[in-house]
Amino acid sequence: MSDARQLHHLFEDRAREIPEKVAVRVGNREITYGDLNTRANALAARLAELGVKREVLVGLCVDRGIEMIVGLLGILKAGGAYVPIDPGYPRKRIDFLLVDSGAAVVVTVAGVRECLCGCQAILVGVEDGLEAGRVGTGEPQQPSDTGGNDNAAYVIYTSGSTGQPKGVLIEHRNVIRLFEQTSRWFRFDTRDTWLMFHSISFDFSVWEIWGALLHGGTLVIAPLCVIRSPEQLRRLLRDQQVTILCQTPSAFQQLIAAEFRDPQAVPYLLRMIIFGGEALDLRALRPWVERHGLQQPALINMYGITETTVHVTYKALTAEDLAHPELSLIGMPIPDLSVQLLDESGCSVPDGMPGEIHVSGAGVARGYLHRPELTSQRFPLGADGTRMYRSGDRAVRLPSGDLVYLGRTDDQVKVRGFRIEPREIEQCLGKESEVNNVSVLAHDFGEGDMRLLAFAVARPELDLTPVRARQIRAALATRAAEELPPHMRPSAYFVLREFPITAHGKTDRGQLLQLAAREERDLSELVETMSPAERIVIRICEEIMQQPDIGLHDDFFHIGGTSLALMRILLRVNDHFGIKLNGSELGERSSISRLASCVEEAQRLARVSTIVEET
Repeated sequence: MSDARQLHHLFEDRAREIPEKVAVRVGNREITYGDLNTRANALAARLAELGVKREVLVGLCVDRGIEMIVGLLGILKAGGAYVPIDPGYPRKRIDFLLVDSGAAVVVTVAGVRECLCGCQAILVGVEDGLEAGRVGTGEPQQPSDTGGNDNAAYVIYTSGSTGQPKGVLIEHRNVIRLFEQTSRWFRFDTRDTWLMFHSISFDFSVWEIWGALLHGGTLVIAPLCVIRSPEQLRRLLRDQQVTILCQTPSAFQQLIAAEFRDPQAVPYLLRMIIFGGEALDLRALRPWVERHGLQQPALINMYGITETTVHVTYKALTAEDLAHPELSLIGMPIPDLSVQLLDESGCSVPDGMPGEIHVSGAGVARGYLHRPELTSQRFPLGADGTRMYRSGDRAVRLPSGDLVYLGRTDDQVKVRGFRIEPREIEQCLGKESEVNNVSVLAHDFGEGDMRLLAFAVARPELDLTPVRARQIRAALATRAAEELPPHMRPSAYFVLREFPITAHGKTDRGQLLQLAAREERDLSELVETMSPAERIVIRICEEIMQQPDIGLHDDFFHIGGTSLALMRILLRVNDHFGIKLNGSELGERSSISRLASCVEEAQRLARVSTIVEET
């Protein structure tokens, strides 16, 4: 392969070979490889006119759909690198990403332009090139200096321990070699249908998008309502005949729970399920394996980091592995990567001894955007001069060569597959004028439902009455909604006079979690104004969320709710009322009030159905 070959060049090869093959499908909409190439060419031509070329970063603010893939390809074809910006992010987060990346151009669509209102960047619609008549069968005019596969391809931002997100800069070659080096394990081809489950702001999406497009497969983009409903996800997997499914372990637990609410095994065409983003608890897989086995589909666990281009290791799970579920096996490194386990002094540890994972090889990112000092800290040179990435993760190497994941060396946590530095959330919430200190902890509420809890110490001069504490909690939740993306918003807020301290003078996190478990809310002032359905639904939500002060009109996901928590709530609601809600009824309004309305409507329809049957 020539050094000049880039991701979009390989896609263009597929477009020439199979122009009529469906490349992307979303619901009832689909686009072929040939048409996708044409539309991306038109956008690339428009971007080139605006000065987009090699190493120029371009924002990509498009909701889930065909236009997102057109935008991504158009940016790369113009020579630029895409910076994904989720339209659902708070305005302050979007502004930060634009300023920090220096993106002077943002590719977007009409439906989400409002979230970019007032930004200084030039907004380019995905279809602007087509509307201007830049349509042709040939390739777009390339910049004079096209560079090689060491060009930047994308910048994905991860949570930062300093309180600021940091952009990870990945090159074309990093992604291309990922698929080359793993091809003997996966053998992806034109017969595969991939599900795009993850946000484009999460690097698992890189594996999903290019896994399909580089091999001539079909990429099925799941709508948000499907992602949030495991019942709908099961239906989509069957209807779209998906063969490759990528999941974080916590998301897959929801799918398993939905699977076993159906007494009969439903056949899928799944060839592989690939896990990543979180530590995998093998015990949670047993029900699935008992029903579907380990061959069709195969279950693959891959450990990875954004800074090392999605995946680092590979492990095809076996029955023997499941017999030792106490080990979180992540397998062997990808052939062109090396994993060293080092102690605190930087020396290699022997097999069987824990050490910090340091990754070197062709997948290691260029570094952090505009963060030279942080880059030098996290990407040190090894004893042999090899550039490494210091992961902050601990592992042990077994005599077989397999690695076993042991957890973090710091406070970093994974929630819904996103890597989160609690310090970034703490610094955000600490801006509140009535708060002296903030501590954010992650807690597993059961069945892999990992959520963030925020504990704040009020300023000492405040009279911390129940009303004042409630006001502070509301202020913290409002700030989180304004400044943090959904996956970084705490599920509950607790206001204290002081933090409990250990004998060593550190915050006693165990006691904080005990305080959270004991926290109860007095609902007496609200009961009179609620309908019977609202009273029951809000009690169910508070019990499962273990969160005080949930308002009737609070958006469930804005207050830190997860898809798994919503599924558990729906199960309890359905069981209590004898109905069958699956979450899709909520639409875009995921509030207690909306859920209660859905309950009442389901009850009404059930009564009508009963009357009809009786007559």
